[in-house]
Amino acid sequence: MPLAKVIIAAAWADGDLSTDEINELKTMLNRLPQSVTRKDVPYTAAESATLDIYMAAPVSIEERARLVSELQNTLQHDGDRQLALHAIEQVLSADRVMTPEERSALDEIQAALNSVDLSIFARIGRLFRSQAQSVSGPNRERYLEDFLNNRIYFQVRQRLGLAADADLGVSDEAARTLSLAGGLLAYIANVDKKITPAELQNLIETLKIGWSLSDTAAALVAEAAISEITRDIDLFQLTRAYGERSSAEDRIRLLDALFAVAAVDGEISSAEQAELSRIASQIYLTSEDVAAARMRRQSVAGAGAG
Repeated sequence: MPLAKVIIAAAWADGDLSTDEINELKTMLNRLPQSVTRKDVPYTAAESATLDIYMAAPVSIEERARLVSELQNTLQHDGDRQLALHAIEQVLSADRVMTPEERSALDEIQAALNSVDLSIFARIGRLFRSQAQSVSGPNRERYLEDFLNNRIYFQVRQRLGLAADADLGVSDEAARTLSLAGGLLAYIANVDKKITPAELQNLIETLKIGWSLSDTAAALVAEAAISEITRDIDLFQLTRAYGERSSAEDRIRLLDALFAVAAVDGEISSAEQAELSRIASQIYLTSEDVAAARMRRQSVAGAGAG
C-alpha cells in the first residue's frame, strides 16, 4: 500500500494524471505487492478504495512527503528500494513525457529512499517508531468514508485543505448535509447538461442566503458540487444520504431552493419539473409539498415582476 500511494502521489506532481499514467498505474497496481514487506497479497475492496482516494484529486507536496515517510518505514532490503524507484519511474514515463515537476518529484523520492539506513538495528528502530506514532502531515484518508458516501463533502475538504480545523463556518455534520444539498442544487442546474454563468451565480446566491454562508464558502460548495455532478453522480445515493441526514424543515427549505435554481432563466422546463418531483419523493416529500413549493416560487416570481 505505501508504495502504491507514493506512485500515485508522484504521478500527480505536475497536477495531472494522464490517461497513459492511469492505465500504467492500474496495470502496475495489479502486479505490485501491497507493500514491500507483504508479498503476493491481493488488495481488498477497502484497500482499493484507499488508493482511489489518492487518484481523485492532486496530492500536495506536503502530503506526498508524508506518504514517502511511510514508504521509508517499510523498506527492508535494497531490493525493496530499487523496486520502488523502478515502479515510480515506469509510471511517470508511461505517457513518454516526464515533466520537470515529475522529474523533481522522482529525484526527491529517490533521495529520501536512498537515505534510509537498512541495517537490522535501524529497521527495528523504525518498526517501533511506526507502531508508536503515525507520520504527521496532511492525510485525506481521514475522509475516506466521505469519499465513499459523500463525494461532494470530500471535494469540499480538498478545497479547504486537509487541516482538520479548516471549515465552512458550520459544524462538520452541518457541512456534510450542506454538501449533499449543494449536490442536489447542482444536479437541477445541470439537468440540461450545462451550467451557465447565470446558473452558477444563482446557485452560489441560493447557498449563501439559504444556508447563511459567506461568499467564499458558498462558492466553494458550489464549485465542489458542480465538479462531482458533471461526473454523472448517483442521484439515488445522493438523495438517500440527504434524506437520512436532514429534518423535514431542511427538506422543505431545499425544495424551495431547488425551485429557485430551476427557475433562474424565467421558467421551469418539463425535464426540470420531472427531476424536482423525483428528488422530492426520494427525500420523503409528497406531491403536496411539491405543489406548495411551486406556488411559493410563482408568488416570488410574481412579486419580482411587479
